Amino acid sequence: MGRTIGSVAKEAGVSVDTIRFYEKSGLLPAAPRRDSGYRDYPEETARRLAFIRNAREIGFTLSEIGELLLLRQEVQNPCERVRELAMAKLGTVRERIRNLREIEGQLEALVEACDGQTPPECPLLDRLGQRSG
Repeated sequence: MGRTIGSVAKEAGVSVDTIRFYEKSGLLPAAPRRDSGYRDYPEETARRLAFIRNAREIGFTLSEIGELLLLRQEVQNPCERVRELAMAKLGTVRERIRNLREIEGQLEALVEACDGQTPPECPLLDRLGQRSG
């Protein structure tokens, strides 16, 4: 016999709403219902939720997680495709880091330009109000 949604949520460290969302998204199979109407979650559910949570934490989208879950079930060696997905995600993360470093530099320049004067003389506000081009 499986477990209730509440016990699975507690074990997996997610909310009941998260479990329902993942069911609607197709990342979790719909749990069978007991005669009482309550869902009856198999033991695998908590492990699958941990997999989803861990994949989300390192930046995979729900769509990518869906593909990873499918690859996880393959009998053939899925490592090549998993590596491709991870390499693509790494490229995305590196691009975000570059963008954040650019933003950091712009903010540093704005903070350095701000001498604490009140508007309308505030250089930071003036620069933010300028058109970029």
